[in-house]
Amino acid sequence: MTIAILGSGGFAREVLSMAGRAGHEAALVSDRPERVGLRVGTRTISALADVRPSTPVVVALGDGAQRRLAARALADGGHTVGSLIAPTAIVGDGAELGEGAVLCDFAMITADARIGRHFQANIYAYVAHDCVIGDFVTLAPRASVNGAVEIEDDVYVGTGAVIRQGRPDRPLRIGRGAVIGMGAVVLRDVPAGAVMAGVPARPLDPPA
Repeated sequence: MTIAILGSGGFAREVLSMAGRAGHEAALVSDRPERVGLRVGTRTISALADVRPSTPVVVALGDGAQRRLAARALADGGHTVGSLIAPTAIVGDGAELGEGAVLCDFAMITADARIGRHFQANIYAYVAHDCVIGDFVTLAPRASVNGAVEIEDDVYVGTGAVIRQGRPDRPLRIGRGAVIGMGAVVLRDVPAGAVMAGVPARPLDPPA
């Protein structure tokens, strides 16, 4: 199957490699390929306008806000949204993935988790049972989201961060647009827009 991968940064190149291992023919789509020194001929590089509407486009942009803009551009251009799941990733029974999901090598989504649109789980990231994940959420490598957690749209969970398990009658909640710093351990609800760091995680003071 031929797919297009939208992006020109390091994550896009990782996804390009992953697509090849999954047996796809992949074209990297970027208006600025010179920014990362990509060579035309090694991979097909073109603008989004040159991609056929029937070709699935996987958005490989690490920033959730950029993915949101890209998703709007895909919709406006009548393009097909693609998802990509690495051969080594695991999706458990009853799990639901929204369109545009990217699950990198050794990522895991377990039983009955519900995942929104344009979700990204980097290598070794983990979402446990009964979690509800919003749209444009990013899990960096080895981020661990334990069971019964609700994460709203546009949240970023940094490398190695751990979110404590909630309860079926009282899920732990991460508010929209929050940022969980690398290595943070989240033990309680996080308000929308908060930037959390440390063990246990606490909000960082805004700049003066």
